[in-house]
Amino acid sequence: MSEGLLKRIGRLVSASANSLVDSLENAAPTLVMEEAIREIDSAIADVRSQLGKVEAARYLSTKSLNSDNSRHAELQAQIEVAVAQSRDDLAEAAIARQMDIEAMIPVVEKSIADSDAEINELNSYIQALQAKKREMQEALKHYEIANAAAVQAEHAATPSTATQVEQATDAFNRILNKAGAPGVSSGDESKLAELDQLARQNRIQERLARVKSQAND
Repeated sequence: MSEGLLKRIGRLVSASANSLVDSLENAAPTLVMEEAIREIDSAIADVRSQLGKVEAARYLSTKSLNSDNSRHAELQAQIEVAVAQSRDDLAEAAIARQMDIEAMIPVVEKSIADSDAEINELNSYIQALQAKKREMQEALKHYEIANAAAVQAEHAATPSTATQVEQATDAFNRILNKAGAPGVSSGDESKLAELDQLARQNRIQERLARVKSQAND
């Protein structure tokens, strides 16, 4: 994964909400938060693209490894036949080829292991970005609630209403301070979002099952 994309992910996931809060003074808050969510979606798409490339490379490496192992076994059988027929020249040629394969296999195996590690890393980035997106969506929802209360207060300002508006705004600010700063959906993206939610729910159920199992031990 490129260093630029890695830095972008780090900024989106770990940045403080202060920069977003500051920007609210000079821009429409709803537009700012919606843009942040779109940037997160864009980052998720970029990570998924990289994930696809790594998975394809892993598939080719695995295919090559299987082919090398099969060829090594075939050569062993041929060596035994050549020895049985006193054809040392043929046996030596087959052994030389086996040695070449044996030299390549560890490199291919390391490539597969590296791909596995990168696949796990990329999946963890996707999960982190999705978590940040949920935070931003929650912050946006609370802002809209606070904003609606403020509009209502303008039409019927009473001490109790003003207090409610202030409380709603404070609640929104607390959530926003936890949300972090930044990043449309086609039919396919909608399906991917639903699939992500199903996978998340499955992980929740698995963790709950482990907790119950430990409690019963």
